[in-house]
Amino acid sequence: MKRIAILMLSTLLFSLQGSCQSTNENNKKAEAEAQADQTPVQVPMENGLARAYFASGCFWCVEAVYESVKGVEESISGYSGGHTENPTYEASNTGRTGHAEAVEIIYDPNVISFATLVDVYFGSQNVSQVNGQGPDRGSQYRSIIFYQNDEQKKIIDEKVKEQEKIYGEGKVAAQVLPFQKFWKGEEYHQDYEKRNPNNPYIRNVSIPRLKKFQKKFPQLLKEEAKH
Repeated sequence: MKRIAILMLSTLLFSLQGSCQSTNENNKKAEAEAQADQTPVQVPMENGLARAYFASGCFWCVEAVYESVKGVEESISGYSGGHTENPTYEASNTGRTGHAEAVEIIYDPNVISFATLVDVYFGSQNVSQVNGQGPDRGSQYRSIIFYQNDEQKKIIDEKVKEQEKIYGEGKVAAQVLPFQKFWKGEEYHQDYEKRNPNNPYIRNVSIPRLKKFQKKFPQLLKEEAKH
């Protein structure tokens, strides 16, 4: 009887675990669908500079990639795509805020177009990896391209189709969401790769990712990034 009772309890726990996982997946799907139905927020240009928003794994890596590109004035690490106010690094890492580590790209549209920024985005990541990049796994590391208007949405959709021709239909992992709000990350995250070149993660993950991108797109690099 004791053995039967243990077996029944194990079966019940397994069933409950599966049910919880299914519920969580359904909740995430519902949240994504709700976000996709929102009206995008247009960020006005300031001093001739525009802003764009991307999520692609660790923001340390993405920030460094974009800052090496001609026409990009600054790349800021932060959080976007979630449902909570004032997210922190610790809260985001739980995966419960809905936010992903993201970057705000401040760029000169006379030097680089939004379409090229999207090319940089796809050209600096594993396009088909779901919920992460490299060793970073979880919804907080998922890939998202944010659009602010119909023109940007059209550009993104066309670029996704181009990627699907390479990797296969349905293989592009990036979500395409209307931009709502960007929350700037903690100060110690800004320019992290530049300020912490000997950090093991930077040396083994971030810098190799940057170098791989730079080798692939030398024509897009700032002069100082070529050396």
